[in-house]
Amino acid sequence: MGRSFFERLTGAVKLDENSSEDKSSVAKASNSKISAFEEMADEEAQLTVDVYQTPSEIIIKTMVAGVKPDDLDVSITRESVTVRGKRAEERTVSDDDYFHRELYWGAFSRTVTLPEEIDVDGAEAVEKHGMLILHLPKLDKNRQTKLRVKGN
Repeated sequence: MGRSFFERLTGAVKLDENSSEDKSSVAKASNSKISAFEEMADEEAQLTVDVYQTPSEIIIKTMVAGVKPDDLDVSITRESVTVRGKRAEERTVSDDDYFHRELYWGAFSRTVTLPEEIDVDGAEAVEKHGMLILHLPKLDKNRQTKLRVKGN
């Protein structure tokens, strides 16, 4: 049976709770986790998001801890939003020295189809304490304006 996305993302390894865990079994589990990360090196992880509305806007929140704002790419249209980025790991620890690895390093993205159209020009993205918050003003479909008719 193949590994779930969560297992590949986190490197989780099922251990038999009834067996005694000696150092060699922990080392085997650690190596399995590391190889799970190596398998994902070419894959792109999917961000988790919260999407909700207020009377005037749609809000999208996602955690981007460890990513510099310059390394985030937020693309919006009237109907969707795509957030892309990459967490770069500073390689100061060798793979053999890890006991446990769960943090995700590498490229990630998420596209959210919006429940209604937004005003692209009024959208705003703010990153604070590792939380990316997108404020997407709803289009006012009832808004009217008067056009002046020009004569030749």
